[in-house]
Amino acid sequence: MKLQHVDIHNAITALTCALDLVGVDEVRHGKRVAVMARAIAQHLKWPELECLSILYSGMLHDCGVSRIHEHHRITETLEWDGAEDHCIRGADYLSACPPVAYLSTEIRYHHTRWEKLLETPIDHHIRLRANLLFLADRIDMLQTDFLNSGQILTEYPAIIARIKTLSGVLFAPELVDAFAEIADVEAFWLAMEPEYLDEDLRSIGSQIPTTLLDIPALKELARLFSRVVDAKSPYTDDHSQRVAHIARQLAIDFGIEGYELEQVEIAGLLHDIGKLRVSEDIIDKPGSLTPEERATMHRHSYDTFRILQRVFDDSKIPVWAGFHHETLLGDGYPFKNGNKELDLECRIITVADIFQALAQERPYRHTMSLEYILNDLQSRVASGHLDAKVVAKLTDNAELYYRLAVA
Repeated sequence: MKLQHVDIHNAITALTCALDLVGVDEVRHGKRVAVMARAIAQHLKWPELECLSILYSGMLHDCGVSRIHEHHRITETLEWDGAEDHCIRGADYLSACPPVAYLSTEIRYHHTRWEKLLETPIDHHIRLRANLLFLADRIDMLQTDFLNSGQILTEYPAIIARIKTLSGVLFAPELVDAFAEIADVEAFWLAMEPEYLDEDLRSIGSQIPTTLLDIPALKELARLFSRVVDAKSPYTDDHSQRVAHIARQLAIDFGIEGYELEQVEIAGLLHDIGKLRVSEDIIDKPGSLTPEERATMHRHSYDTFRILQRVFDDSKIPVWAGFHHETLLGDGYPFKNGNKELDLECRIITVADIFQALAQERPYRHTMSLEYILNDLQSRVASGHLDAKVVAKLTDNAELYYRLAVA
C-alpha cells in the first residue's frame, strides 16, 4: 500500500488553523493553549514526547466545537452549563481517528474541575493532562482581551492571582504552581503574539521527522475534520462524507484507480473545511443571503485551498477540494478558473457536491427528488457550467448515486 509523506506537526497545525476559524475574532486560541500547555509541561520536566503530545492535544482540544455561538461561550466565561458537550463530541471524533485516538480521554475531560477529576476513574497522568488543557484554556480566556488591546503586560499579574485562587478546585495545585512560576515574566505573555506564536510552532516542527501515514490513516484524519465541519448545522449532517462517496464512485466510473482514487475521496471529505469560518446564522438562514453574507460564504473554498496546501503540499488535494465552486465558464469562485484549468477530478467533486446538496434538506428548501436534481444538473450543463461527461456518468447510474447522497 502506498504511503504518503505527511508532516504530522504541520498537518495538526494547519488543521488547528481551521478550528480557529470557528472563533472568527478569537483566532489562534488552539495554538496559544497548546504552547502554554507545553511550556508548563516542560517546566514540570515531563518527557519531551509527553510535552510534544500535549502540544498536539492543545491544538486539537476544541475539535468538538463547530458552531460560532458555542465558541463565544468558551472564550467568555470560566465555566458554563453545557461545557462538557463539546468535550464529549471531540473525544468521540478523536477516538474514531487512529492517528490521534490516544488523545481522546484527556479531550473528554478538558473542562472538568480538578476536584471532580480526582473522583473520576482515569489514569492519574491522563487526569493531569486533561487538567493542564483546562488550565491553559482558561488562562487564554482571561488573557485574550488584554492581548488584543495591548494591555497584557500590565494585566498579567491579575491573571496569575486569579488562577491561584482556583488552585485545588478548578486546577491541580502542582499545575497552578508551575504556571505561576513561568508566567511571572513578560516573555511568557509576549510569546503569545501571532508572529512569535507561529514562528515558535514552525521551529518546533522543524525538529520533528516526517511521518509516513498509510491511506486509511490519512482518510481517518480527513474524516475527523469533515465531521467537525458537517456538525455546524443539522442541515449539513454527513454532507462531506456523502460527497466523498459520490466523488469516489464517479472517479471509479471514469477509470481512476489506486492512489489518485484515494486522493479524490480525501478531497471530497475536506472540500468544505473552510466553511468553519462561516457563521451558522448564514448556513442556517431560511431566506436569501445578503451581499455581505454571500461574500462571507464565497470565501470558504479559498480558505479550504490554503489550509490544505499546508497539509498536502505535494498533492492535488488542495486544488481538487478548493476548486469545487469553479465553473467551466470561469464565473465561479474563488479563482474564476475555466475549462482548461479544471482537472477531471475538480469537475467530479463539483458535480458530487451539487448533487448531494440538492438531495439534502436545507433551511431554505426541502429535499429535491432525483428527477428534479437530474434536470437541474442538465440545465447547468446546457448553460456551460458543468462537465457534460461527468453529469452523463452520474445519470447513467442515477439511482445508485441518489442512495449514496441520502443513505
